[in-house]
Amino acid sequence: MNLLEILSSECVKAPLEATDKRGVIDELVGVLAAAGRVNDPGALREAVWTREQTRTTGIGHGLAIPHGKCAGMKSLAMAIGKPAQPLDFEAIDGQPVKLVVLLASPPDRTSDHIQALARVSRLMTMEDFREKIYAAETGVQIWELLREEEANR
Repeated sequence: MNLLEILSSECVKAPLEATDKRGVIDELVGVLAAAGRVNDPGALREAVWTREQTRTTGIGHGLAIPHGKCAGMKSLAMAIGKPAQPLDFEAIDGQPVKLVVLLASPPDRTSDHIQALARVSRLMTMEDFREKIYAAETGVQIWELLREEEANR
């Protein structure tokens, strides 16, 4: 899966204003709503937060991928945010999170949802790419890094 099929430049925000896990999730859902990518932001917030409470999506190496399925979604959508300061996301490695990738999908798109999660995870295991993303200071810089990486696949 090419992430640019589900991510648009206006859905990448750096720095985020929120300073805690719940606030970041709410802010990124708001980014998707502002871009017209979600019909029912409240239902999506609830779906992502409910999923987050079952097990942290802070997967390590400074990355969190909160995600949820919601009937208010027309198609898969992604928002990316970089906190102003690394924040506690209760990550499995105990390290603070430097990048948050929120994935939202309709309930009937499980395969695509899993493919998108896997693609983000694969990208972020590439140390050189990960360090460039973490060094980026604006949403535009993050977008360009992703665009270049997806174009080179």
